[in-house]
Order: sequence, then C-alpha cells, then structure tokens
Amino acid sequence: MKYFWTLFWTFLLVLMLNYVAGAMIGVGLDLAQSTILAVVATIIILVIPAVLPNGSEEKHGH
Repeated sequence: MKYFWTLFWTFLLVLMLNYVAGAMIGVGLDLAQSTILAVVATIIILVIPAVLPNGSEEKHGH
C-alpha cells in the first residue's frame, strides 16, 4: 500500500509542479512527461531509504 500512496502523491505533486512551471514559461501541460517524472521520482524516493544506513546507534554512558 505504501508504494501505491507514494506513487499517487508523487504523481499529483509532479503534475502540479509541471502545470505551474509550464504556465510560467507559456508551455502546455504534458501528461506523459508528468507521468514519467512521477515514476522516476517515486523510484528515487523508495530507493533512498533502502540505501541510507540506519541511524547511528551510539550508546551514551549517562
């Protein structure tokens, strides 16, 4: 389920970003480009936590 919601919200945010950026430079909305960017961004978002190490587990002697 987390993959679906990540893709869903990433798609909406990328679509909004593409719409606003396109409107600022006078270009039409391209749904195919937004979809490709959303899929790539979702993959990056899901890969980053898997690559990063877990938090440091230092033990403080307090």
